[in-house]
Amino acid sequence: MSEPHHGHVDMGIVHFMVYPETMSGDGPILETVREIATDPFFGAIEVGPINDDETRRKTGELLEQANMRVGFGAQPMLLGGDHNLNDPSDEARAAAIDVVKEGIDQAVELGAERVGILSGPAPNDTADRPEQLELLEDSIAEICTYAAANGGVGVTLETFDPQTDKCALIGGSHEEAAELARSLRDDGHDFGIMIDLSHLPMQALEPPFTTPRADLAALGETLVHVHIGNCVIHDTGHPAYGDLHPRFGIGEIGERELQEFLEALFASGYLGGDDRPIVSFEVAPVLEEDPDIVIANAKRTFNRAWGSIAPDHYHFDS
Repeated sequence: MSEPHHGHVDMGIVHFMVYPETMSGDGPILETVREIATDPFFGAIEVGPINDDETRRKTGELLEQANMRVGFGAQPMLLGGDHNLNDPSDEARAAAIDVVKEGIDQAVELGAERVGILSGPAPNDTADRPEQLELLEDSIAEICTYAAANGGVGVTLETFDPQTDKCALIGGSHEEAAELARSLRDDGHDFGIMIDLSHLPMQALEPPFTTPRADLAALGETLVHVHIGNCVIHDTGHPAYGDLHPRFGIGEIGERELQEFLEALFASGYLGGDDRPIVSFEVAPVLEEDPDIVIANAKRTFNRAWGSIAPDHYHFDS
């Protein structure tokens, strides 16, 4: 494609994944956010919890100065505390909801547009699945109500793998994810679904296999956010096996797969419209890799994939 991407998509990056020492909410947050904010390739950034009030304030100021769009990931807060939004225990579920509410408060301070969450694990007994789907919807409804009343940020649920790593309740079926989103939207909530390229190979381990185009078509208008990344699932002994978001060029996702995914995003209408949506890298160093080299790898792979899209695969609304 000869059209530069800047006019059609705000490229972002998940800060706490590429700089994993910040995932807990401590560490060199301000310094590493500045690294991304000084790079004009990026129009957006996704940050996680920031424990120190002063660091959070300074980070928000820095991002406002940089004129960057901001997202907030509450996933580390849920996963790090082993919280479950569909937990059958009322007490445990309330604790998970409170954690996300804390994340919403931080997101508002940081100027975020949306807050990302995930479902808890699927129950071992499939007979318990309908009840846990209802519990998850109730939890998200309470979270959305809080978000609307406290800053107006949107809420986004990221679909994860059903059996490889996170074993999430929402992930094996994008039709099911879309149904959940439409039900919450019918009740007036600002809620949508996030799809992650790195999760797709783990979401299609068993028949019926799907394609990115089929997954995106299943989500339709409920898709509000996109991550692009990589995974390793065919080598269980690899240090990046599972949902670890390694750099491109190893594992399942490379330039060709990214090109096909971008083409599918155009076909679905997520790209190519009047708006400039966010597409964020979610990549992480493995072992002793340099985060800045991992970022350069992602940008280089994206540029090559974008440049390889043939004209008949995209459209731009006038």
